Parts: sequence; structure tokens; C-alpha cells
Amino acid sequence: MRRFTILLLILSVAMLAIVSCANIGMPDGGRYDEEPPVVVSASPADKAVNVTVNKMSILFNEYVKISNANEKVVVSPPQMEVANVRAAGKRIKIDLYDSLQSNTTYTVDFSDAIEDNNEGNPMGFYTYSFSTGPVIDTMEMSGHVLTAENLEPVKGMLVGLYKADSTYHDSLFRTKALIRVSRTNGSGHFTIKGVAPGRYRIFALQDGDGDYKFSQRSEAIAFDTTIYVPYCRPDLRMDTCWRDTVFYDSIRVVPYTHYYPDDIVLRSFQEAKQDLHLLKTERPEPDWFRLHFTAQVDTLPQIRGLNFNDSCLFLEASAKNDTLTYWITDTAFTHSTDTLEMEMRSLDTDSLGLLSWRTDTFTLVARNSWAKINSERQKKIDDWYKEREKRAKKSKTPLQPEQNPHEQYFMDLKVSPTGALDPNKNIVITTDQPISAIDTSRIHLYLQRDSNIYKEPYLLVPHQYDSKVYTLYAEWQPDVKYSITVDSAAVTGIMGLCNKKVKTDIRVRKLEEFGTLIVNLVTPDTCMIVQLLNASDKVVVQQKASKEGVAEFYYLKPETYYMRCFADRNDNGLCDVGEYDSMLHPEPVYYFPQPMNVRAGWDVEQAWDVLGIPVMQQKPGTLIKQKADKQKTPRDRNKEREEEKAKQKRR
Repeated sequence: MRRFTILLLILSVAMLAIVSCANIGMPDGGRYDEEPPVVVSASPADKAVNVTVNKMSILFNEYVKISNANEKVVVSPPQMEVANVRAAGKRIKIDLYDSLQSNTTYTVDFSDAIEDNNEGNPMGFYTYSFSTGPVIDTMEMSGHVLTAENLEPVKGMLVGLYKADSTYHDSLFRTKALIRVSRTNGSGHFTIKGVAPGRYRIFALQDGDGDYKFSQRSEAIAFDTTIYVPYCRPDLRMDTCWRDTVFYDSIRVVPYTHYYPDDIVLRSFQEAKQDLHLLKTERPEPDWFRLHFTAQVDTLPQIRGLNFNDSCLFLEASAKNDTLTYWITDTAFTHSTDTLEMEMRSLDTDSLGLLSWRTDTFTLVARNSWAKINSERQKKIDDWYKEREKRAKKSKTPLQPEQNPHEQYFMDLKVSPTGALDPNKNIVITTDQPISAIDTSRIHLYLQRDSNIYKEPYLLVPHQYDSKVYTLYAEWQPDVKYSITVDSAAVTGIMGLCNKKVKTDIRVRKLEEFGTLIVNLVTPDTCMIVQLLNASDKVVVQQKASKEGVAEFYYLKPETYYMRCFADRNDNGLCDVGEYDSMLHPEPVYYFPQPMNVRAGWDVEQAWDVLGIPVMQQKPGTLIKQKADKQKTPRDRNKEREEEKAKQKRR
């Protein structure tokens, strides 16, 4: 019994020791794996020749995965039937379903998509290649794709080649798939690998249907009429060896093969001439409906009302003539029914790319019904009377008779701006329906100086496209107060409604509140338009440069601006896109690489050589919306763990 008691005591002490140890900490399982995957072998071997099989396997030293395979993995030549590229344990398997082309180098560019399965350590950029002939091609061509209108990097755009030999013709881009391809990254950069010696034309394509050719006008494209000849030469680069994340150990000079050309710049655009189709219809309000088309409408559609008189329609077209708004002036109809039935005969692009007449029938229901509008109006009327009754009960004297403003119908009219006006700007009068008549004798402009008021002349001009907008021009004097009065019934809309009286006071700003910027361009073109932009890359103001290349900006508000210019070669004031069939490139755009600070009362003169730095380096980084892909780096988890242990010991 005593022996049993001693044994029990020893056992209790041992258990206590174990529990005490457990309270200190558990085994952590050893160090984290920080090494990237390594290729052990491949079948067929990497850079193998005379390959006849269409199934490949790449073996790694650990389990791997492929991140964003659809976005990053590119097979070249392009595959009409999408290749199956997948991770399977320690292998990456590739199945090519298209027939292999003879004497052709195939590349599978993984970019940085390969990672180890457990810790996500990136392998780095990796390309697997093989040849169906006796020679493997190793040339490369690289560059950038930028959006033509604003030099924004284009991510995920297909870039490819055609041989510029005796078989080449411009229609290839529309009829035959690109022979070698790559895809742009977040910086718009591309590298086409496995290129054979020869002469090439290069193209970019936002391939919507996956056929690797320009088969739809809606696809963004870029092309270059230059013939490129790839070549290479030995070169040296400086590699920094880091001791840790702060201090570097040494700099090594590393020999490598430099492939050219490496500075190709393609400007991406979408052709202005699009296939013509009715995109959508809408009827937000009972008294108008809108037709949206995919392209400019040169021949207006023919509309026949099925439950209304189509002669009562008033057409308002957009500036590009791709949006048509029809106002229904028959108020008896709009007040009695919310359903509009009509037949429309319009031109539409058929399967052959030709315009042909098409007839459609539509039923359009107003989203905001007249019953709802009337109900809301009646509520405002009732609320006004209730408020008046409350005021009458609180008032010691009887209220003066007054008209309920909600019982009267008025056309909404606004005068802008209010408060302050720049000396180089003008007053804008806007209504909520197209204007049918204006009585200028009922519109007054007064100048107020000291205690005197003077009636001022003005010019009232309708907007070129918008029938709801008029601009009031006058000789505005700085630091002077003006008053604009629009008497009631001065403006009449197509629905028969008039405006109620509107009075607005404004003051023209002082000249000392503004700055001046003079831009002296050095440019190969003589027809330049210079634009000042805000921090959102939006145009604030633009000015046509003189033949000597001088653009003058006055009355600038003190703030930070960015500058952009383009060659307006057709003198229409617009930055026009290109057209492939005519071999017409988009009008070139350039950015000034630094922001411009404009100060009140200051005159600044700035010289600008538009070709002073490469185009792909011009746009300021603060304006670029498409940011570069985040560089994958292994996590130093062992260091993180040691730091965490040190923190626990200090507690």
C-alpha cells in the first residue's frame, strides 16, 4: 500500500510538470518554408525540339498552384480551342487541343502566376517553351500599350504579330488570327516571346470574341505601320544584393542577352464608326421618351404612333446624334395614359456589316406615372393649406390672401451661376423642357455701381444641340455687381407652360483673383490644342495654340493644373480616334510630366518640348488610374515569428 502511495505521488508530480509545461507554450512545428518552387523536370523538356505530343507536364520540388491563370497565362501561337493549363500536386499539366503547327516554337508564359501551395511563395517570371521543328526561336519584342486619348496604361490587352513578308496584306488583321501573342500587365507592358528571325507588323486587340483578329468594330485596337526586325545583343545590368530589407550587401554586374525592339508604343482606340443598333429605350417621365443607339444616326428613324398622334412629337438630338429624345406635346394623351405604343422603322447594321431597314414595335411605360405626379402635387397643395392654417391660428391678425404656389403650373427655369462670375464666362439660362419662344423684352440685365443702376445690353444665343439651354453674353466688367431678372412668362416651353419670375444677383470677380499661364510648345505639329486638367484628369479649359506654338490661358483660378495637348490635324477642336481600314492613326496626345501651380496675380511662362521624354513616361503618376501590378515577394514569416516570440518574452 505504501509502495502504491509513493507511485501515485510520483505520477501526480509528473502530471503537474506536464501541465506546467503546456501552460508555457506549444511546439510551433518548425520554420516556415520561404523558398520558391523550383522546376525539377519537364516532359517534353523545356526548349525541346521536334516535339510531336500536345500534352506537357512540368514537375516541381513541392506542391504548386497557379494564381489568376486566365489573366496571366498566355499560350503562343494562340489556341482557337482554349488550352487547359492547371496545377496538379507537384506538377503543372498543359493540354493543347489545337493541332500542332509544323516548325513552330510554342511558348507558355506563366508570368508570375506560379506559387507554392502552402506559403504562396512566388516562383517569379517563368516561360516554358518547345519547338515542333529542329530549331527553337528565342527572339523577343516588347513595349507598352496606352490609351490614345489619355495615355492611360491598358491592362489585359492582347498584343500580337503578323509576318511582314510577301503574303502580308492589311486585311489579315480582320481575316486571320495573330501568329504570336502576349498580354499587357498593369503597366501596359508586354513581351512577345518565341519570335523567329524576320520582319513583323505588330497589333493590339481587346479581343471580345476570342478569335485573335479584329472582327468587331466595338473591339479596341492599336496598330503600327512600322516594320520591326527583332534582334539581340549581349548587355550588362546592375543587380543589387541586399543584406536585409534596409541595407544592401553589394552590387553585381550581370551579363545577359538584351532583346530588341523593347520600346514599342501602341496607342489603343475604339473606332468612331460603330455598327448601328438600337441599344435601349427609356421613358422616365410621361411627356418624353429616349432612344439610345450604338452609333451616330445619319438617317432619323420613322416613328408611327399606334395609340397616339405621332405628329405631336418634338425631337431633341444629342451632339453625337446617337441619343434621340422625343417630347410628347399632346398633354391630353400623357395625362390620360402611361402606356405608349409605337412602331419604329430605322436603319440597322446587318450580319454583312451593311445598313438595312428594320421595323420594331415598342410599348413604353412611364416609370414616373402621371397619377403619381398628380398625387405628389396634391400632397404639396394640402400640406401648404395645413401650414397656412397653423400660421393663421398663431397669428394675432388675419393673414393676407395669397395664392397656393403648388396650384399653379410653371416651367422650371434656372439662371447660373449664382453669386460670382468669372470675367471670361457667361450666364446660362436652363429650363426643364424645350423652349418654343422667348420674349427678350422681359429679360433684363442691370449693372450696379455705387448707388446707381444701369440697364446693360446683352445677346441671348440658343445652345447648338440642347433646346433647353440659352447663353446670355455681355461685356462683363471685373469687380462689378450685376442683376439678371427674368420676368414671368418671358420663356414658353413646348408644353405651353411659362416660367415664374426669377431674379439673380452676381458679382464679376476681380482680375487680381486670377493667374495667367503662357505655354510655348516645341512640337512637330503646327495644329496643337493645349488642355489644362484637374487632379481627376478632366479638362478644365482648352486653348488652340498659334502657328508659333503659343497657347495663352487667362483668368485661371489659383490651383494646381496638369497639361495635355493633342494634334488637331483636321481642325475640328476634338481629339479624333483612328480608323483601321483607312490606316488612320488617332491624333497624337502628349502630357506635360509635371503639375503646374497657378497663383493669383502671377503670370507664368512655360516651355514644353512634347517629345522631350518618351511618351510612356509622360503622364504624371498621380493621374494614372490603372496602377501597376503589385510585385509578388515572399513573406519573411520566420522573421515575423521571431519578432512575435520576442514580444511575448518581454511581456
